[in-house]
Amino acid sequence: MVITVSNQKGGVGKTTTSAALAAGFSMAGKKVLCIDLDPQGNLGFCLGLDTEGGSTILDVLKGDISIQKAISRTEGIDILPSDITLSSSGLEYNPGEEKESILKNVLKPVMDFYDYIVIDTPPALNLLTVNAYAVSDYLIIPMASDILSLVGLSQLKETVESVRIQINPGLKIMGILLNRFNPRTCLCRDVLEMAGQLAGQLETRVFDTKIRSGVAIAEAPAHGESIFEYSPRASAVKDYGKFLDEVEKIIGFREK
Repeated sequence: MVITVSNQKGGVGKTTTSAALAAGFSMAGKKVLCIDLDPQGNLGFCLGLDTEGGSTILDVLKGDISIQKAISRTEGIDILPSDITLSSSGLEYNPGEEKESILKNVLKPVMDFYDYIVIDTPPALNLLTVNAYAVSDYLIIPMASDILSLVGLSQLKETVESVRIQINPGLKIMGILLNRFNPRTCLCRDVLEMAGQLAGQLETRVFDTKIRSGVAIAEAPAHGESIFEYSPRASAVKDYGKFLDEVEKIIGFREK
């Protein structure tokens, strides 16, 4: 199963959510591959990977190296890292192949090896993002709890609908995840209401779990640990645990 974490706005928690999903799947004993399609390359850092040197997802997309040789391994999680070179990938000029399906094609040799593939996307609805949508079973849309995070979701809706029609009719939006949420503020309550309306337009839902702010989320990558290892009692980490419980109810990744 392939799950993509996506929102064209930056700073909404995509990478943290991707890392939390991967850690949750791994703790459940599943084989997990993470793919970083964000040129900032932060997902590898969050998973404790030494990101200096080595092959990246761009090398695979360009056909310079096989996907098996490009995968880096951390404890319990495999990853295809990225770096800033991905921002000028030139994939739109890739000859002899449908440019929206390059990622789907390069993943074929390893698809059956992994239980879950988690894709972190750039803060843009560009060719890299469309490639992620083309190969995904589910999208998860994280949002910061502010008005600006609501802007542009209509464009995301149009992109999803286009991908469904042209490439991947089975693509589903699992839900919208609200980050940095404080239920005591009027702003967060207003954002929740508007997010619910947008979820209806996207034919999805807002996750019951809302992620509170917490310093442990920011500190964990510097220690090379998942948020669940670093500070399991922190409020935001507990929230991500409840979020994983919701995901489990939808896709059933834990052993019964």
